Amino acid sequence: MFTGFTQDTVDFLWNIRFNNDRAWFEENKQTYLSHVQRPMKALGEALYAYMADRYPKLGLNLHVSRIYRDARRLFGRGPYKDHLWLSLRVESEAWTCRPVFYFEISPELCSYGMGFYSATAQTMERFRRETAANPRPMEDLARKLQRQEDFHLEGPEYARKKTAPSPILEPWISRKSLSLCCDRPYDELVFTPALLERVEGGFDFLVPYYERFAALCTQE
Repeated sequence: MFTGFTQDTVDFLWNIRFNNDRAWFEENKQTYLSHVQRPMKALGEALYAYMADRYPKLGLNLHVSRIYRDARRLFGRGPYKDHLWLSLRVESEAWTCRPVFYFEISPELCSYGMGFYSATAQTMERFRRETAANPRPMEDLARKLQRQEDFHLEGPEYARKKTAPSPILEPWISRKSLSLCCDRPYDELVFTPALLERVEGGFDFLVPYYERFAALCTQE
């Protein structure tokens, strides 16, 4: 059962950033297990159960990141991550090119949303082409995003902006990939079970966006 994160969660993430070595980690491993790994796993399992019950056709699976970095890709960094995440995603060989629901904790804040981080150029070209042919559904989603304050649109943009069928779609059309993010400071909510309900509601809001971009991937 998810009961919230704690101040020890935040302190551990800051400390592992500046004490990123095996000796410090082993000395503080119990704090990691009790205040980082277990609540993260509990949150992931609760979110998975919620989404599987409400949206079974999405076929999502839960993945929770490990704190250990790949030893082959340290590139001068310490062996431990200072941020952890979970994702709800469809299993496939090309899963990195598909949208995912995510939750992440770092020393500075926690965040959650929908990421379409590694969309292929072909997928985004299809998105622009389909949106140009029928802009109304995407315009409705863009307006819906504008009417709320939790999530914002992010993603790298082309140096030369793409032509959008309407002004409200310009931020969407000109991106190479995108994500809808809610960045949350470590306030009282994060330290209570109520965080789960907040993230569940956020994922509910994001489902139409997820479905729009997931549909593009099924055409590949």
